[in-house]
Amino acid sequence: MRRDAVERRLEEVVARVEPEALSAEMRHVVLSGGKRVRPTLTVLVCEAAGGDVRRSTGDGSDDGVPADRERALDFAAGVELVHNASLVVDDIIDRSAVRRGTKSAWAEYGHGQAIVASDGLLGEAFALFSADPRAMEVVADAMVELGEGEATELVARPTTEREYVDLARRKTGALFRAAAQLGAIAADADGESITAFGEYAERVGIAFQIRDDVLDATADEDALGKPTRQDEEMDRPSLVQVTGMAPAEANERAHEQAVEARRALDSIDLVDSEARRYLEELAVFVVERER
Repeated sequence: MRRDAVERRLEEVVARVEPEALSAEMRHVVLSGGKRVRPTLTVLVCEAAGGDVRRSTGDGSDDGVPADRERALDFAAGVELVHNASLVVDDIIDRSAVRRGTKSAWAEYGHGQAIVASDGLLGEAFALFSADPRAMEVVADAMVELGEGEATELVARPTTEREYVDLARRKTGALFRAAAQLGAIAADADGESITAFGEYAERVGIAFQIRDDVLDATADEDALGKPTRQDEEMDRPSLVQVTGMAPAEANERAHEQAVEARRALDSIDLVDSEARRYLEELAVFVVERER
């Protein structure tokens, strides 16, 4: 239900883009699949924080679609657009011609058009965030950290596990943190809860990145839907590459981050028990996923 609602909102946003050529390029990037972890996180946190995300029945038995749900879906779509914009740039840097089992944007349209598509995705994202200054602030902060992480990866490579975890926090954890904070903002949660949800999600993001490193080193390329062994080939820092630890040990580090994420949830008075269960399951999913 949540992912389907996010998918529909993404389709709506991309469909209204002009000119059609840009819309088609953005559609190729955004609607070619993906786990939708970040936007689903936004909607789940909105629910857990007490936001009203009921769907309108359309039969006159309610007052229409709640504002919390609309804000959550807009923020969820926005954070996914930001994520996909970053993937377009990642694929150019990595010279990766495949993303989610299909051609990456630069491989399909060329470098120039791929960059234009990335810019278009960011523009549409910030249009969705612009209704709330708090949303703009948390996403801007996350993008600063994401940029710092990308720069660090290219020019100031980590040499220890601690430095690697800080890189993962910036490169991946920051956008996860923003996704969760956006959900809390949509529910009009208090500042303490917004911070705690962000800590939970940042830990989940770090675990997600470590699991990505493990999959790159161990997974089958066809099953993963993108090239593997890229970290080694591109001499790109991963936990496995930086520390030399075995993939199984690296995966244990991901589990440790997931445990810390679940502890962060304990500090919040969560309204919706189903949403809490899903948030706990998400922390497990990111370290057990196979793609």
